[in-house]
Amino acid sequence: MFSGSILIVIAIAAVLIALSIKIIKEYERGVVFRLGRFHRVMEAGLNFRIPVIDQVTVVSLREVVMDVPSQEVITRDNVSVKVNAVLYFRVLHPEKAVIQVENYLYGTSQLAQTTLRSICGQAELDELLAERDDINRKLQEIIDLQTEPWGVKVRSVEVKQIDLPPDMQRAMARQAEAEREKRSKIIHAEGEFQAAQRLADAAGVLGGEPAALQLRYLQTLSEIATENNSTIAFPIPIDMMRAFYDSSGRSGGGGGGQG
Repeated sequence: MFSGSILIVIAIAAVLIALSIKIIKEYERGVVFRLGRFHRVMEAGLNFRIPVIDQVTVVSLREVVMDVPSQEVITRDNVSVKVNAVLYFRVLHPEKAVIQVENYLYGTSQLAQTTLRSICGQAELDELLAERDDINRKLQEIIDLQTEPWGVKVRSVEVKQIDLPPDMQRAMARQAEAEREKRSKIIHAEGEFQAAQRLADAAGVLGGEPAALQLRYLQTLSEIATENNSTIAFPIPIDMMRAFYDSSGRSGGGGGGQG
């Protein structure tokens, strides 16, 4: 009888000891409530509590990566789009995350969705597409400010995807094609202008040097004769033949004097 009582006492003591031990992992913290009131925060490692009297709520300190579902947004220029994002945050003060809000994960998610709709609705479509870094920064600042009382730190918010209506996608494709065609025409016009400028410079040089013009003329004749097998009638400037006329006239005059 006596030995049975000892065994019962030992069993009760073992159960109490087991209930009083609480092991907290490195990435966790334990929020201790003693008789319903906040008492302390358990650090990582082996901790002790008073069974029944102390209640422990474990909170993870690891960074949470949360998808923000797609939100229907009407931009400032009245374009309906769907926008989704991803949220990076973590708990800095576990006691606030337990005491100040019922469910900090759900609360942060809902806050991110409403803020995403609000900020994107204040911007125009071009701003959403071209100035995404500014949108991300505004989202991070606003959400972090509102989650601070919960002990939650929002590190970053990234807009993942912006879904446009099909008609808007076609309009933007046409706009991009027109922009590419415009750039192509500008580049072509610049090339034509530079080529014309070089031709004008060359014409100025050749015009100031008649001998250079004649050499260029003869070079062109040589290239045509080499590359083509057909007969080409090429006009010869009178200035090039004048030397032959003068030489022929002097020869004829010399012969008449001797006669």
